[in-house]
Amino acid sequence: MQPSPPLLRPATALPTPVGEVAELTGARLNSGEGTGIEITGIEQRSNAVQPGDLFAALAGAKAHGARFAADALERGAVAVFTDAAGAELIGEVGVPVLVHADPRAVLGELSSALYGHPSRRLRVIGITGTSGKTTTSYLVEAGLAAAGHSTALIGTIQTRIGGETVPSALTTPEAPQLHAMFALMVERGVDTVVMEVSSHALALGRVDGVHFSVGGFTNLSQDHLDFHADFEDYFAAKRRLFVPDPVSAHRQAPADTSVVCVDDAWGKRLAREASGHGRVVTVATTECPTVETQPEWTLSEASALADGGQRFTATGPAGTIPGRLRLPGRYNIANALLAMAICAEVQADPSVVAAALADVDVPGRMQRVDEGQEFLALVDYAHKPAAVESVIATLRRQLGADEARLAVVVGAGGDRDAGKRPLMGATAARGADLLVITDDNPRTEDPAEIRAALRAGALGVAEPERGEVREIGDRAEAIAAAVEWARPGDAVLVAGKGHETGQEIAGVKYPFDDCEVLSRAILHKSSAAEPDDSASGGSGPEAAARVTTQGRRPTPDDSASGGSGPEAAARVTTQGRRPTPDDKDLTVS
Repeated sequence: MQPSPPLLRPATALPTPVGEVAELTGARLNSGEGTGIEITGIEQRSNAVQPGDLFAALAGAKAHGARFAADALERGAVAVFTDAAGAELIGEVGVPVLVHADPRAVLGELSSALYGHPSRRLRVIGITGTSGKTTTSYLVEAGLAAAGHSTALIGTIQTRIGGETVPSALTTPEAPQLHAMFALMVERGVDTVVMEVSSHALALGRVDGVHFSVGGFTNLSQDHLDFHADFEDYFAAKRRLFVPDPVSAHRQAPADTSVVCVDDAWGKRLAREASGHGRVVTVATTECPTVETQPEWTLSEASALADGGQRFTATGPAGTIPGRLRLPGRYNIANALLAMAICAEVQADPSVVAAALADVDVPGRMQRVDEGQEFLALVDYAHKPAAVESVIATLRRQLGADEARLAVVVGAGGDRDAGKRPLMGATAARGADLLVITDDNPRTEDPAEIRAALRAGALGVAEPERGEVREIGDRAEAIAAAVEWARPGDAVLVAGKGHETGQEIAGVKYPFDDCEVLSRAILHKSSAAEPDDSASGGSGPEAAARVTTQGRRPTPDDSASGGSGPEAAARVTTQGRRPTPDDKDLTVS
């Protein structure tokens, strides 16, 4: 058996007879026996089943959950909820089997009912959008806690309920875990929960049965087009948090109040379409000539601070509120205004909220790594073209000085939207003085093919408009190369994985933390400075570490003459020629 994942469930169960579950869902019992058996929980992961659970055996992308019914029964499941195909796979078993034509479509409502509809006893704030969900969630939670609310947080990085913190496997948990968490929150005296709501969660019904008091929208840009058919389908999924969807089989009621950032065209459209479906509040940091009414929350002024933070003034229904952020970037001011508007909708004092935002740090979001070096080093979760562009623009403004340079280390995830890879490569090449293309989470794909797509996008940018481009597959070596390149006053950005502490390669997740690896690379550079760089034919540590083959193919002896470190043997510099298929690790100047 696989080890059980951590569970967040209420201590007190609400027993529900199997017959009542059948009536609630319209499911057919495989026999009349056992209708009085009482269910005390629900779980679709067989290795997380607890005694008394209803096992939801759903059809999955790779296998049907019914194949794991024996494991669930061994762990104490007292009934199974599945479809006709699942019932056939299960066969004759000693517990009731409830058969439904589309069990996933009713799973959320069923989970809510089995735990006593806990979201109705909480203020649930859901935040969706392509970028900024995590940061906005952290800002909202901090603001509400400062205003006296008892809060909980569910999101990409972690789930936090009072003093208990559990790492997250999904941005938005599946419905059985989500409603169990809500019940635990009610039990522990939480009054407000802030949660990220992904497009996958909305499309797959993970938030079915949740009563959202407030829904927040950040922005929309290209992502997840491996899952969604196109941008319209992607937008339609996000829209379900704010507007009823009569076509969907899932029972997701829109939020009572919608708070929408209208800085982009998708936000403007969403604000129009949400009108008439509850209260709509708009937020803007830019001029909005196409918005029918003046946004309720606007940015009056903003300025960058020497320490990398920002000062801003927001104008809301109650007047102007000065604010400060530790987080750099104009987009983080948009996140802050959205957070302030959301907090105001649950009666939190805007001035109290603004003061709380000044102390918020978000793991893996423009997170600084400081080991006493004379250049700026940051880790960020940016893994979409628009996010990469925004982060680079932020750092460019922060660096200011003409002589300050920027290195960007970035890859792209495997088994995800392939269309964004060349766009990311082009965006990073256009904005960086040095782009190091590396592996992110290749998952089941060939890492070299992913890197090739990024490289094609990068080299598609005209040479005068792009910086130096290198490709180093090993992520740790890529980070080390960027650090070695950096001079005092420069900046190094490691993008893509952010808070993640693992790297998935060929289906296996290996320990890997960008912050830790970046920290080690900085410390190594500090302790192992070359005493005589000039002797190796260059003006810095980069020169000693690179084999340059000008006008010829590299030979096996090149690695012996190229300097110290694993990078020297692993990389070829191709100056003045296009890379060939034989180049495994390429540097293009």
